[in-house]
Amino acid sequence: MKTLYAAKSIPVGIHPTFKLLGLTFDLDIIMSTLLAAAIMFFLVFRMTAKVTDGVPSKIQVLWEMISVDLVGTLAVSAMGERGKRYVPLGVTLFIFILICNWIGFLPTDMHPGQSGDIFPAPTSDVNLPLAMAAFVIVWVHIESFRARGFGGYFKHYGQPFLGLTPINIIEEITKPITMTFRLFGNLFSGALMIVVMTTLLPVYVIPFGELLWKPFDDGLLGAIQAYIFMLLSVLYFDMATSHHDAQDAHVEPLDVLQASH
Repeated sequence: MKTLYAAKSIPVGIHPTFKLLGLTFDLDIIMSTLLAAAIMFFLVFRMTAKVTDGVPSKIQVLWEMISVDLVGTLAVSAMGERGKRYVPLGVTLFIFILICNWIGFLPTDMHPGQSGDIFPAPTSDVNLPLAMAAFVIVWVHIESFRARGFGGYFKHYGQPFLGLTPINIIEEITKPITMTFRLFGNLFSGALMIVVMTTLLPVYVIPFGELLWKPFDDGLLGAIQAYIFMLLSVLYFDMATSHHDAQDAHVEPLDVLQASH
């Protein structure tokens, strides 16, 4: 009986909305996205104000670790010197997605189990991951066109032989879809897990369940998903701007993703 009750009472993807020019907007997701952007801009300006050639501040050390050790090392090892061009994008994606994921830590639900968060993790809604994935893939194709030229851009769809052209086109179409659902699916499932716990568990157990689950889901998995989204972006730029054959390009992201797990 409790399971049947939960199935009827667990809301999936319900947001306060408003309409503008015939479009429906999720108000809480917009607020959370703006909050994440504000936090990121604060960190950027704070780091800029504290940057020095002498003894670095803690925030400068943090930015250098992300820019040089995390994203920079990955981009250069994957792409060589041309990878430095994409380090700013990788840093921006990683930090912004990490902040979005970690917003789920904020206890902003007025009535646990009955109302949603005022500031939910914006990446737990499909719209933001889809927008970021589409932005990355469009940029990837622009860079591919610049690196290969008009003829080379269309020719690479027929590599290693012309019969694979339909499969290569389908792969390009599915790239933003897989990026979107890899990020959104993990964040949404974590939020849904909280709802399930608050619906099925006794009231006095709920705080302990959240204390155990949220650090793992929003903290650890949120950081991993931010890294994987950034990793895929860098690898797609590598594939789009390199002149390796298609077989190498297909194998490399899979190998690196398996290693990252």
